[in-house]
Amino acid sequence: MPAMLSSFGTGMPGPDLGGGACSSLPSSSEAPPAALCGSEPRVLPKALWRVRQTARPRFGRMAHTGGRKTGGLCDGGGTIRITQTYPSLAGGLWRMIMADRLDGCRVAILVTDGFEEVELTKPRQALDDAGAETAIVSPKDGTVRSWRSTDWGQEFPVDVRLSDATPDEFDALLLPGGVINPDKLRMDPTAMAFAASFFADDKPVAAICHGPWTVIETGNADGRRIASWPSLETDLLNAGAEWVDQASVTDGNLTTSRNPDDIPQFNEAMVSLFAHRAG
Repeated sequence: MPAMLSSFGTGMPGPDLGGGACSSLPSSSEAPPAALCGSEPRVLPKALWRVRQTARPRFGRMAHTGGRKTGGLCDGGGTIRITQTYPSLAGGLWRMIMADRLDGCRVAILVTDGFEEVELTKPRQALDDAGAETAIVSPKDGTVRSWRSTDWGQEFPVDVRLSDATPDEFDALLLPGGVINPDKLRMDPTAMAFAASFFADDKPVAAICHGPWTVIETGNADGRRIASWPSLETDLLNAGAEWVDQASVTDGNLTTSRNPDDIPQFNEAMVSLFAHRAG
Protein backbone atom coordinates (compact mmCIF):
# COMPACT_ATOMS: atom_id res chain seq x y z
CA MET A 1 0.00 0.00 0.00
CA PRO A 2 1.46 3.42 -0.86
CA ALA A 3 2.67 5.69 1.91
CA MET A 4 0.39 8.66 2.49
CA LEU A 5 0.29 11.73 4.72
CA SER A 6 -2.92 13.51 5.65
CA SER A 7 -3.34 17.24 6.17
CA PHE A 8 -4.13 18.62 9.58
CA GLY A 9 -7.79 18.54 10.47
CA THR A 10 -8.98 17.80 6.93
CA GLY A 11 -8.73 14.04 6.48
CA MET A 12 -7.33 14.80 3.03
CA PRO A 13 -4.55 12.47 1.86
CA GLY A 14 -1.21 13.96 0.94
CA PRO A 15 0.98 12.96 -1.98
CA ASP A 16 2.29 9.42 -2.37
CA LEU A 17 5.76 9.10 -0.85
CA GLY A 18 6.24 5.66 -2.37
CA GLY A 19 6.50 2.30 -0.58
CA GLY A 20 5.65 1.34 2.98
CA ALA A 21 2.41 1.36 4.91
CA CYS A 22 -0.19 4.10 5.22
CA SER A 23 0.10 6.75 7.87
CA SER A 24 -1.91 9.88 8.61
CA LEU A 25 -1.45 13.06 10.56
CA PRO A 26 -3.65 13.87 13.55
CA SER A 27 -5.72 17.05 13.55
CA SER A 28 -3.13 18.81 15.70
CA SER A 29 0.37 20.15 15.17
CA GLU A 30 1.45 18.57 18.45
CA ALA A 31 2.28 15.23 16.87
CA PRO A 32 4.71 14.78 13.96
CA PRO A 33 3.97 12.64 10.94
CA ALA A 34 5.56 9.28 10.31
CA ALA A 35 8.45 8.76 7.94
CA LEU A 36 7.98 5.51 6.10
CA CYS A 37 11.14 3.49 5.46
CA GLY A 38 10.58 0.13 3.82
CA SER A 39 7.50 -1.47 5.31
CA GLU A 40 7.71 0.01 8.81
CA PRO A 41 6.54 3.55 9.69
CA ARG A 42 9.07 5.42 11.80
CA VAL A 43 7.83 8.45 13.74
CA LEU A 44 9.98 11.55 13.38
CA PRO A 45 10.82 13.42 16.59
CA LYS A 46 8.71 16.54 16.98
CA ALA A 47 11.82 18.68 17.22
CA LEU A 48 12.70 17.86 13.63
CA TRP A 49 9.55 19.44 12.23
CA ARG A 50 8.40 23.00 11.86
CA VAL A 51 4.94 23.84 10.61
CA ARG A 52 3.59 27.10 9.33
CA GLN A 53 0.52 28.25 7.45
CA THR A 54 1.33 30.26 4.36
CA ALA A 55 -0.34 31.49 1.16
CA ARG A 56 -3.54 30.03 -0.23
CA PRO A 57 -2.71 27.24 -2.68
CA ARG A 58 -4.38 25.77 -5.72
CA PHE A 59 -2.52 22.49 -5.42
CA GLY A 60 -0.14 20.59 -3.18
CA ARG A 61 3.36 19.37 -3.87
CA MET A 62 5.91 17.11 -2.27
CA ALA A 63 9.61 16.42 -2.67
CA HIS A 64 12.12 14.36 -0.74
CA THR A 65 15.85 13.90 -1.12
CA GLY A 66 18.74 12.22 0.65
CA GLY A 67 20.50 14.21 3.31
CA ARG A 68 23.14 14.15 5.97
CA LYS A 69 26.12 11.83 5.83
CA THR A 70 25.78 10.75 9.45
CA GLY A 71 22.90 8.97 11.14
CA GLY A 72 19.61 8.38 9.45
CA LEU A 73 15.93 7.64 9.91
CA CYS A 74 16.03 4.53 7.76
CA ASP A 75 18.08 1.40 8.26
CA GLY A 76 19.85 2.26 5.02
CA GLY A 77 21.65 5.19 6.65
CA GLY A 78 20.93 8.50 4.89
CA THR A 79 18.75 11.08 6.58
CA ILE A 80 15.50 11.72 4.71
CA ARG A 81 14.51 15.31 4.03
CA ILE A 82 10.85 15.81 3.17
CA THR A 83 9.17 19.02 2.07
CA GLN A 84 5.41 18.66 1.83
CA THR A 85 2.69 21.17 1.08
CA TYR A 86 -1.01 20.57 0.88
CA PRO A 87 -4.26 22.54 1.31
CA SER A 88 -6.26 22.85 4.50
CA LEU A 89 -9.97 23.47 4.95
CA ALA A 90 -9.16 27.04 5.98
CA GLY A 91 -7.84 27.67 2.48
CA GLY A 92 -4.24 28.06 3.61
CA LEU A 93 -1.20 25.98 2.88
CA TRP A 94 0.59 23.89 5.45
CA ARG A 95 4.25 23.39 4.77
CA MET A 96 6.16 20.80 6.78
CA ILE A 97 9.93 20.49 6.67
CA MET A 98 12.13 17.99 8.39
CA ALA A 99 14.90 20.39 9.41
CA ASP A 100 18.60 19.62 9.37
CA ARG A 101 20.01 18.78 12.79
CA LEU A 102 23.35 19.88 14.24
CA ASP A 103 23.48 17.82 17.42
CA GLY A 104 27.05 17.77 18.69
CA CYS A 105 28.27 20.30 16.11
CA ARG A 106 30.58 22.81 17.78
CA VAL A 107 30.43 26.27 16.18
CA ALA A 108 32.87 29.10 16.87
CA ILE A 109 31.47 32.63 16.48
CA LEU A 110 34.48 34.87 15.90
CA VAL A 111 33.83 38.52 16.86
CA THR A 112 35.20 41.56 18.59
CA ASP A 113 33.55 44.87 19.52
CA GLY A 114 31.31 46.34 16.83
CA PHE A 115 29.66 43.27 15.32
CA GLU A 116 26.12 43.83 14.02
CA GLU A 117 23.95 42.50 16.85
CA VAL A 118 21.28 40.67 14.83
CA GLU A 119 23.96 39.05 12.69
CA LEU A 120 25.13 37.23 15.78
CA THR A 121 21.95 36.71 17.79
CA LYS A 122 19.66 35.41 15.04
CA PRO A 123 22.11 33.01 13.37
CA ARG A 124 23.21 31.81 16.80
CA GLN A 125 19.59 31.13 17.74
CA ALA A 126 19.11 29.16 14.53
CA LEU A 127 22.20 27.09 15.31
CA ASP A 128 21.13 26.52 18.92
CA ASP A 129 17.64 25.51 17.79
CA ALA A 130 19.19 22.95 15.44
CA GLY A 131 21.15 21.42 18.33
CA ALA A 132 24.58 23.01 17.78
CA GLU A 133 26.91 24.03 20.59
CA THR A 134 27.87 27.66 19.96
CA ALA A 135 30.66 29.70 21.55
CA ILE A 136 31.65 33.34 21.15
CA VAL A 137 35.40 33.41 20.51
CA SER A 138 37.05 36.82 20.81
CA PRO A 139 40.41 38.52 21.29
CA LYS A 140 38.73 40.37 24.16
CA ASP A 141 38.34 39.27 27.77
CA GLY A 142 34.99 39.21 29.53
CA THR A 143 32.47 40.69 27.11
CA VAL A 144 32.15 42.04 23.59
CA ARG A 145 29.84 44.87 22.63
CA SER A 146 27.54 44.76 19.63
CA TRP A 147 26.55 47.46 17.18
CA ARG A 148 22.80 47.92 16.72
CA SER A 149 22.22 49.54 13.32
CA THR A 150 23.24 53.12 14.20
CA ASP A 151 24.61 52.96 17.75
CA TRP A 152 26.22 50.65 20.26
CA GLY A 153 24.12 47.72 21.43
CA GLN A 154 24.33 45.28 24.30
CA GLU A 155 27.31 43.36 25.64
CA PHE A 156 27.70 39.61 25.26
CA PRO A 157 29.89 37.30 27.34
CA VAL A 158 32.94 35.84 25.65
CA ASP A 159 32.84 32.06 25.94
CA VAL A 160 36.40 31.38 24.81
CA ARG A 161 39.24 33.88 24.64
CA LEU A 162 40.92 33.68 21.24
CA SER A 163 44.34 33.08 22.79
CA ASP A 164 42.91 29.97 24.48
CA ALA A 165 40.94 28.68 21.48
CA THR A 166 42.15 25.98 19.12
CA PRO A 167 40.42 25.30 15.79
CA ASP A 168 40.40 21.57 16.52
CA GLU A 169 37.81 22.25 19.23
CA PHE A 170 35.28 23.39 16.62
CA ASP A 171 33.51 21.92 13.60
CA ALA A 172 32.33 25.14 11.92
CA LEU A 173 32.83 28.90 11.97
CA LEU A 174 30.32 31.79 11.94
CA LEU A 175 31.54 35.28 10.95
CA PRO A 176 29.00 38.04 11.75
CA GLY A 177 29.46 41.40 10.09
CA GLY A 178 29.20 44.98 11.17
CA VAL A 179 31.77 47.45 9.86
CA ILE A 180 33.91 47.79 13.01
CA ASN A 181 34.13 44.11 13.97
CA PRO A 182 35.67 42.52 10.85
CA ASP A 183 37.86 45.58 10.23
CA LYS A 184 39.43 45.06 13.66
CA LEU A 185 39.67 41.30 13.26
CA ARG A 186 41.50 41.43 9.93
CA MET A 187 44.27 43.42 11.65
CA ASP A 188 44.68 40.66 14.26
CA PRO A 189 47.06 37.91 13.03
CA THR A 190 45.83 35.45 15.63
CA ALA A 191 42.22 35.92 14.58
CA MET A 192 43.12 35.49 10.91
CA ALA A 193 45.13 32.35 11.61
CA PHE A 194 42.18 30.94 13.56
CA ALA A 195 39.76 31.63 10.69
CA ALA A 196 42.17 30.41 8.02
CA SER A 197 42.47 27.03 9.70
CA PHE A 198 38.78 26.29 9.01
CA PHE A 199 39.39 26.76 5.29
CA ALA A 200 42.60 24.74 5.43
CA ASP A 201 40.72 21.85 7.05
CA ASP A 202 37.71 22.23 4.69
CA LYS A 203 35.38 22.94 7.60
CA PRO A 204 32.19 24.91 6.88
CA VAL A 205 32.20 28.69 7.27
CA ALA A 206 29.28 31.16 7.18
CA ALA A 207 29.86 34.91 6.76
CA ILE A 208 27.32 37.71 6.45
CA CYS A 209 27.42 41.39 5.47
CA HIS A 210 31.00 42.64 6.11
CA GLY A 211 32.03 39.22 7.42
CA PRO A 212 33.65 38.26 4.06
CA TRP A 213 36.44 40.75 4.84
CA THR A 214 37.82 37.92 6.98
CA VAL A 215 37.53 35.51 4.04
CA ILE A 216 39.53 37.96 1.91
CA GLU A 217 42.19 38.50 4.56
CA THR A 218 42.76 34.76 4.98
CA GLY A 219 43.32 34.39 1.24
CA ASN A 220 40.26 32.22 0.67
CA ALA A 221 38.09 34.44 -1.53
CA ASP A 222 39.84 33.70 -4.81
CA GLY A 223 37.67 31.76 -7.27
CA ARG A 224 34.57 31.80 -5.07
CA ARG A 225 31.10 33.22 -5.59
CA ILE A 226 30.46 35.45 -2.55
CA ALA A 227 27.57 37.66 -1.41
CA SER A 228 28.29 40.60 0.89
CA TRP A 229 27.44 44.17 1.77
CA PRO A 230 27.72 46.12 -1.53
CA SER A 231 30.74 48.15 -0.42
CA LEU A 232 32.81 44.95 -0.36
CA GLU A 233 32.25 44.29 -4.08
CA THR A 234 35.51 45.90 -5.20
CA ASP A 235 37.48 44.25 -2.40
CA LEU A 236 36.10 40.85 -3.37
CA LEU A 237 36.75 41.38 -7.09
CA ASN A 238 40.33 42.43 -6.30
CA ALA A 239 40.70 39.25 -4.24
CA GLY A 240 39.63 37.12 -7.21
CA ALA A 241 36.07 36.41 -6.11
CA GLU A 242 32.83 36.81 -8.04
CA TRP A 243 30.55 39.17 -6.11
CA VAL A 244 26.95 37.97 -6.17
CA ASP A 245 23.95 40.17 -5.35
CA GLN A 246 21.58 37.58 -3.89
CA ALA A 247 20.24 36.62 -0.47
CA SER A 248 22.54 33.64 0.08
CA VAL A 249 25.30 31.90 -1.83
CA THR A 250 26.98 28.61 -0.98
CA ASP A 251 30.27 27.85 -2.71
CA GLY A 252 32.08 24.79 -1.44
CA ASN A 253 32.48 25.07 2.33
CA LEU A 254 31.43 28.75 2.44
CA THR A 255 27.97 30.30 2.77
CA THR A 256 27.59 34.09 2.51
CA SER A 257 24.81 36.68 2.55
CA ARG A 258 24.50 40.42 1.93
CA ASN A 259 22.87 42.06 4.97
CA PRO A 260 20.54 41.59 7.97
CA ASP A 261 17.48 41.43 5.70
CA ASP A 262 18.90 38.17 4.30
CA ILE A 263 19.17 36.48 7.70
CA PRO A 264 16.29 34.00 7.14
CA GLN A 265 17.91 32.72 3.92
CA PHE A 266 21.35 32.92 5.49
CA ASN A 267 20.27 30.83 8.47
CA GLU A 268 18.70 28.17 6.30
CA ALA A 269 21.75 27.90 4.05
CA MET A 270 24.15 27.96 7.02
CA VAL A 271 22.39 25.20 8.95
CA SER A 272 22.18 23.06 5.81
CA LEU A 273 25.87 23.56 5.04
CA PHE A 274 26.95 22.83 8.61
CA ALA A 275 24.74 19.73 8.75
CA HIS A 276 26.22 18.29 5.59
CA ARG A 277 29.87 19.24 6.00
CA ALA A 278 30.67 19.59 9.72
CA GLY A 279 32.24 16.77 11.68
